[in-house]
Amino acid sequence: MSRFTRHWAPVVTGVTLALVSPAQAGAQSKYPGVGRPATPAEIRAWDIDVRPDFKGLPAGSGSVEKGQGIWEAKCASCHGVFGESNEVFTPLIGGTNAADIKAGRVKSLTSPDTARTTMMKLSSVSTLWDYVNRAMPWNAPKSLSTEEVYSVVAYMLNLADIVPADFVLSNGNIGDVQKRLPNRDGMARDHGLWEIRGKPDVANIACMKDCPTEARIASTLPEYARDTHGDLALQNRTVGAGSAVAPAPVKAAPAVATVRADPAELAKRKGCLACHGVDRKIVGPAFREVAVRYKGRPEAAAQLVQKVKKGSSGAWGPIPMPPHPDLGEEDAATLVRWALGII
Repeated sequence: MSRFTRHWAPVVTGVTLALVSPAQAGAQSKYPGVGRPATPAEIRAWDIDVRPDFKGLPAGSGSVEKGQGIWEAKCASCHGVFGESNEVFTPLIGGTNAADIKAGRVKSLTSPDTARTTMMKLSSVSTLWDYVNRAMPWNAPKSLSTEEVYSVVAYMLNLADIVPADFVLSNGNIGDVQKRLPNRDGMARDHGLWEIRGKPDVANIACMKDCPTEARIASTLPEYARDTHGDLALQNRTVGAGSAVAPAPVKAAPAVATVRADPAELAKRKGCLACHGVDRKIVGPAFREVAVRYKGRPEAAAQLVQKVKKGSSGAWGPIPMPPHPDLGEEDAATLVRWALGII
């Protein structure tokens, strides 16, 4: 051992540990050689949750008016213009009234025959804000800006008559809005899921003996209901660059060649398969249905490219297709040619 190592190693080690948080140092010593501490940037990317006390809520604001425009472009195709549609998901809005807002409990929830909407069950505005922020829109999660999230949430609150049409929701007034939520006092808190010192949510006696050795299927999905919304595996969404379902990068082609995107992969990457199946209708028509309808019409390709980019409604039912302004002309044409060729 050299004199430097003998005299300065303890000092260098001490400085190094001082730069690592206690949690990180503990994790490294507990699992040596496994992984590495997360960087501050990585922690910030995942640390986006908003608590019921609004800790974690970013500063910002958004108006009902702007939220309506965003909603019609990115949300109405699945949830309806007024959040009332159950074509794809359970309705978001409905079932609440002024008496519920005053009482803080949605009375109709006590009836076992009442269909539940999101706004009937919602007990904290933070839950709504957090979910929209991290998971919406369906085909492009985490793509909304902070202002857009505030605006969409403000529009939903207006649809439920919680805030007026000229309201601007912000991190400064969201606490006051919470006081008008129809079911703000409807959540049970005397259990272990909410308070670790509360009573557990089950009362069974722990048992680890005489366990059954064979599983028995108690219920199954009816045959007619299977795959009614297409192949769910094809509807997985990419979330971030490191997602396991993200498409593989395209290798660079020689300079003399033109790289053309694989249409099926392009449809998956652009989120088309979230609403359209190849052979089955999901939200919109199946690509095969489109091909059959427009067969033998040479002008159809150009028309459909514009519909894909600018959006359309009425051609295939009441649910509109939102515009896709970020989709390039060449990609749109590739997708249309592919769809028209599926017969």
